[in-house]
Amino acid sequence: MTAEELEYPRIVSRAEWLEERKRLLAKEKEFTRLGDQLSAEKRHLPWVKIEKSYLFDSPTGQQSLADLFAGKKQLIVYHFMFGPDWEEGCPTCSMVADNLDPNVIHLAHRDVTLVVVSRAPIAKLLEFKKRMGWRFHWVSSFGNDFNRDYGVSLTNEEMLSGSYYNYGTSRFPSNEAGGLSVFYKDNHGAIFHTYSCYARGGEFLIAPYAFLDLAPKGRDEENLPFTMAWVRHHDRYNEVE
Repeated sequence: MTAEELEYPRIVSRAEWLEERKRLLAKEKEFTRLGDQLSAEKRHLPWVKIEKSYLFDSPTGQQSLADLFAGKKQLIVYHFMFGPDWEEGCPTCSMVADNLDPNVIHLAHRDVTLVVVSRAPIAKLLEFKKRMGWRFHWVSSFGNDFNRDYGVSLTNEEMLSGSYYNYGTSRFPSNEAGGLSVFYKDNHGAIFHTYSCYARGGEFLIAPYAFLDLAPKGRDEENLPFTMAWVRHHDRYNEVE
């Protein structure tokens, strides 16, 4: 959408604008309060005890799910789309990953460890991580069922039928999908799955959308072949298509 194609709203005085803005502010405050209530409900879901063992390949050798907590009681896993036979990671997941490093230290001071998990072999993950300049802890679930068990690796049938992803509510155009899962480890070492979200449930992780939603042209994706077709790895926006 060009500036010429943008449909201008009413042009008003500053005083009229302030009145409109205050009315919108009331709705924004209501939305925030509802968001707080929804967040509380997410935290109060019942938990599921993890009985299965998982071993992940890491830069320093194999790690268990318990190891990924790195001394904290809470673990947040970002499911990064990177299949075993892929040459590089998903561009949208990469956009999310661009914003992870600055948050790791802050989360650690609130008893949370943030880890990224993908099914690609660890060598591919480390090569891509180096290319993109990231520092977060990234491990491979290539040798276990973690991706499958937490809803981000789909069979061809599930991909086409929409019978699996996002609790069976969404089709997904790939065998590897994105998402986020949360775990808790108690004082006895027991681990519990507390929450997972997929599809637009994790949209809050896409920081550029928060900015674009405020700009006059918005996300400006209506005429693209598919949503987020504009997204590139951050080192490829200047490439000629």
